[in-house]
Amino acid sequence: MSLRLPRIDWFLTGMAAAVGLAYFFPNPGAAGGSLHPELLTKLGIALIFFLNGVSLSFASMKSGMLQWKLHLVVQTATFLLFPILGLLALWLIGPHIAPDLRLGFFYLCALPSTVSSSVAMTAAARGNVSAAVFNATLSSLLGVFLTPMWIALVMKSGGQPMPFGKVIVDLLEWLVLPLIIGQISRPLLANWAKGHKKFISTVDRCTILLLVYTSFCDSMKTGVWSGHGLGIVAGTLVGATALFFVVLGIVSAVCDALGFSSKDRTAAVFCGSKKTLASGVPMARLIFGAHPGLSMILLPIMIYHPLQLVICGALAGKWAKREALLEEKETK
Repeated sequence: MSLRLPRIDWFLTGMAAAVGLAYFFPNPGAAGGSLHPELLTKLGIALIFFLNGVSLSFASMKSGMLQWKLHLVVQTATFLLFPILGLLALWLIGPHIAPDLRLGFFYLCALPSTVSSSVAMTAAARGNVSAAVFNATLSSLLGVFLTPMWIALVMKSGGQPMPFGKVIVDLLEWLVLPLIIGQISRPLLANWAKGHKKFISTVDRCTILLLVYTSFCDSMKTGVWSGHGLGIVAGTLVGATALFFVVLGIVSAVCDALGFSSKDRTAAVFCGSKKTLASGVPMARLIFGAHPGLSMILLPIMIYHPLQLVICGALAGKWAKREALLEEKETK
């Protein structure tokens, strides 16, 4: 009997490759480099959100709109519980870690939820898919304003004021406007997008990898990583894991206290515990600009992303079996 090795997502391998390329060849992607990252990254961000706009059907959210308790739990977890835990972590261990990594952990906490993986995991677990679609989409839209607001507050309290108005304008120009144009284009491109989901996903992921590469190039050139080894990665992994399970436990307890059905609980837990890498990297490029420590800021979300997929993937399989048993009992 032969053993089947687990399939490795090429995107996760690509993130490691992008960091490796930045280490060995930082010049093309650094400020003033031959790839012209100042323009290339913004065009890449616009492309990602245009494709998201083309692919996103707001009509699919209608059936889940009225479940306000579920929506309140998810959005409160995403934009209040996570940031409060981030502030608590900064107070407890902040002085013991590098400033850029400290900012990166809070940036992770301030990010919106994922769209595709939250919906996919909820569907795989036989949860409330329409509620997951609604919450994941709403989270992405709210994040355009709430994420930079949280970051501005933290940076201001740390004596590093952020040009909040300019950041919002940039986010509206390079994220929201392409998303709206994509939505306007749906009557012409919706059928094409439906038939080319794999192609759109590949373009989306490759563009994110390009943004990861350019984000690390400046850091490599300025020596941000000098003196930091695997210890900082291991520490970030421990912190990200602890954060995930704390949020998972709190959201699960709230769902139980409110008497959610198993399907609603699944949607709330998956949407409320996830953070987006797909929007996180582009937003970081716009919020932090040419910050020399951008790679350190991105490290927590780059570690949290695969971590949440692995854990939620295991939970989805377990909960799908539970739903199958419940459905079997109801039919008897």
